[in-house]
Amino acid sequence: MLLLVLCGCMADEADLENPAETQDTLCGSDTPIVTYETFGRGFVDTYCQGCHASTTPNRQGAPEVFSFDAESDVVGHATAILNSTVPLEGEARMPPNGGPSEDDRARLEIWLTCFAD
Repeated sequence: MLLLVLCGCMADEADLENPAETQDTLCGSDTPIVTYETFGRGFVDTYCQGCHASTTPNRQGAPEVFSFDAESDVVGHATAILNSTVPLEGEARMPPNGGPSEDDRARLEIWLTCFAD
């Protein structure tokens, strides 16, 4: 999802087809509240920090611009992260070795689309 390990690629911020439509569809009154504290921090620690922490000695090719040490770092790259982990088409590129369940990928999408500031 967020690990730029093997492919060395990250979707362009403009690649998300229609973010407003996605938000309208995904972020309804019955959408569960997903926050950095309740989900995001654990997800990033588990699936991203191996390559995307600024203190990681071997980033496996992850560009330094994609360091996810704080919530604001993740939120600042939300579109690229979603394009890599919960793509509209094709398979997820991040993390390159798999990992998150489809439920966790869905929670990530809800957090970054509906509740991230």
